[in-house]
Amino acid sequence: MAGNAGIGQGRAAAPAVQTASQRAGAPVAKYGNKKSVAADGTTFDSRAEHRRWAHLCQLQAMSLISDLRRQVVFEMVPSVKFAGAARARPAIRYIADFVYLENGIEVIEDVKGVETPEFKIKRHLMKALLGLEVKVVKK
Repeated sequence: MAGNAGIGQGRAAAPAVQTASQRAGAPVAKYGNKKSVAADGTTFDSRAEHRRWAHLCQLQAMSLISDLRRQVVFEMVPSVKFAGAARARPAIRYIADFVYLENGIEVIEDVKGVETPEFKIKRHLMKALLGLEVKVVKK
């Protein structure tokens, strides 16, 4: 019994090791990404996405790409209402991190550290249903 007395004390001290955001109840990202805010107040889902945006802005300033946009929504499947359902199911959408023109060709880009099963399905649907290729940029 005496040998177990210290175990509870060690666990009680553990909250002191948590970050301020964890103590405040802020959600922790599942894949470890951290939100990033640009000088102009634009919020990005990850630091890698923020870095990629800055790089694409430089390319646009050098006229290597044009029509740079972020968080572009593509509707792959419209909403539907099933028989007996109270409400319609929402449309299935894919939100691209970035879309731009390079040599007159539209490029759809997503910055990924981890390719989730949901992303893989949506990327597949983008190609199969809309004929659009999604370029993956690794962190």
